[in-house]
Amino acid sequence: MAKNVIIMGAAGRDFHNFNVLYRDNKDVNVVAFTATQIPDIEGRKYPAVLAGKLYPKGIPIVEEAQLLELIKKHKVDEVIFSYSDVPYHYVMEKAAYVMSAGARFAVEGGEPTMIKSTKPVVAVCAIRTGCGKSQTTRRVAEALQAMGKKVVAIRHPMPYGDLAKQAVQRFATLKDLDKHKCTIEEREEYEPHIMKGVVVYAGVDYEAIVREAEKEADVILWDGGNNDMSFYKPDVQITVVDPHRPGHEISYYPGQNNLLLADVIVINKMDSADPEGVAEVRANIAEYNPTAIVIDAASPIQVDKPELIRGKKVLVVEDGPTLTHGEMQFGAGVVAASKYGAAELVDPRPFTVGSITGTFEKYQDIGILLPAMGYGDQQVKDLEATINKVKCDAVIVATPIDLTRILKIKHPNTRVYYSLQEIGTPTLATVLGDHFGGEKKAPKKSTKK
Repeated sequence: MAKNVIIMGAAGRDFHNFNVLYRDNKDVNVVAFTATQIPDIEGRKYPAVLAGKLYPKGIPIVEEAQLLELIKKHKVDEVIFSYSDVPYHYVMEKAAYVMSAGARFAVEGGEPTMIKSTKPVVAVCAIRTGCGKSQTTRRVAEALQAMGKKVVAIRHPMPYGDLAKQAVQRFATLKDLDKHKCTIEEREEYEPHIMKGVVVYAGVDYEAIVREAEKEADVILWDGGNNDMSFYKPDVQITVVDPHRPGHEISYYPGQNNLLLADVIVINKMDSADPEGVAEVRANIAEYNPTAIVIDAASPIQVDKPELIRGKKVLVVEDGPTLTHGEMQFGAGVVAASKYGAAELVDPRPFTVGSITGTFEKYQDIGILLPAMGYGDQQVKDLEATINKVKCDAVIVATPIDLTRILKIKHPNTRVYYSLQEIGTPTLATVLGDHFGGEKKAPKKSTKK
């Protein structure tokens, strides 16, 4: 008889694990996915068109709070933990509850779930959400493009809409973001690539996705999400670590896997981190992955309207996931407020609306920052209403995209820009050049007779 299985997830790794390990496996009966971290993904189904012939009715997606009840109801044999960016004690606490209910507890990931591409793969991963993967990925794309390579980025999944329609998505223009009804979180990851001329793929079925991407790529660039492992077997893995959170590189799942798997480790944010934090991260790299190439880096910031900050009471809007399950209590917006002389950070909590209020209730350590949550239309409306209710002189927008293209912000506002800047050598360009070899341009023909 097939064993009954539940996959614990958050609309990402869980679907991927199912697709590559269980979809056509007659020895396994997946009775449900559970959902957490992401709002409003429970109550749907993983559709039959993606689930395969063994699941003609699809697979229900239910709230993780129902896990123990589901184990009893379906006589579940095994529960597979399949989401990321959680401390080790959290994982084992879930294991204890599952085992106390009579089921086995397991994790899937690593090489068995890494699809092999026909094209070279550079994977950019991290040890936590908010380390600076996005700017690192953009820097890698620039380096590969300078070698004459056609780079196609494949982003870690964010399928928060119609899963069947989102199986394979291609983004080449900003209009594609509207076409696919992208959330703020999706736009933050896709738009910067598109603006640099890099085509982005994402979706649900990552075997089908990579086969489409291979048709137009010289190099596949895996743009990781949270601190999850790559869905593809990398030729080069680059892992970003954060000295603002020293020790997290060896205490969060599956971030430590990325530390151990890395060929190259980027120590980011060195321009704003304490020397003690940098030293601790270096020591852990030396202990756990001493053969990795280490690149020192900063994330310098600039704003377009510094006069709106100096001496003003400002509301800081930061990247949502960085503040929520990333557990950061500040980001580029706070750095900008300090750098450009803000008089005061305004607390948004007395002004929150709807789902934004719920975000602060769930993540109580966010503090006096506003996470740019936008997982659906209603949450985008709640975010806009919250920003406009706050009594402030100006708004600092520190998200990777221009929020004013999505929201009508009534207050004067300025946008923060940040990028990855290597310190000394080696650099990402030199490391990638050593691995791939730059395109050698043919010498110009002499016009002299």
